Amino acid sequence: MKPNFEAMSRKELREYVLAHRDDDDAFYALMDRIYQQPNKTWFPAPKSIDDLKHFPELLEQHRQRKQEQE
Repeated sequence: MKPNFEAMSRKELREYVLAHRDDDDAFYALMDRIYQQPNKTWFPAPKSIDDLKHFPELLEQHRQRKQEQE
């Protein structure tokens, strides 16, 4: 009997796929979940020391997005 992939978090599903590499249904469920998520936001590299003033804000945004994905 297969687990309910829809009820799993992305992290749980990823761990399941890594533990059950032969399970194509789990793999496709994970890929569907990944493709459903919005594109990542990319920030340009800092061009000056002044650009680094915004680094703490960008880091916090990244942490929040990462936490939401789990």
